[in-house]
Amino acid sequence: MVVRLVLWSLADTMVSVAELRELLREEEAGAFTDVPGLRFKAWVSDDLTDRWGAIELWDSAEAADAELPGRARELIGKDPEIAETFDLEATLAGAPELSHLGLAFE
Repeated sequence: MVVRLVLWSLADTMVSVAELRELLREEEAGAFTDVPGLRFKAWVSDDLTDRWGAIELWDSAEAADAELPGRARELIGKDPEIAETFDLEATLAGAPELSHLGLAFE
């Protein structure tokens, strides 16, 4: 399993955190429910620094390379400043399907 972190600076774009939040609420969240290999996705933001991004949990690095649905990247108009993939070491979530995953538990 792998974790992917993507993060944009919106300071030099024509879109705001508030606009992306509305897009997420109205369109995006449902678009990710059936993406093969995607176990978890959390969107993150910081209004003070104009940053937007996501933390994703994937079954494999190959799955994480898939093209994702949604319009956020199009509205932002550029690739993220940070787009990194890490091996998952461990999860200790309250949700049973997300708990005890990762290399430490193999």
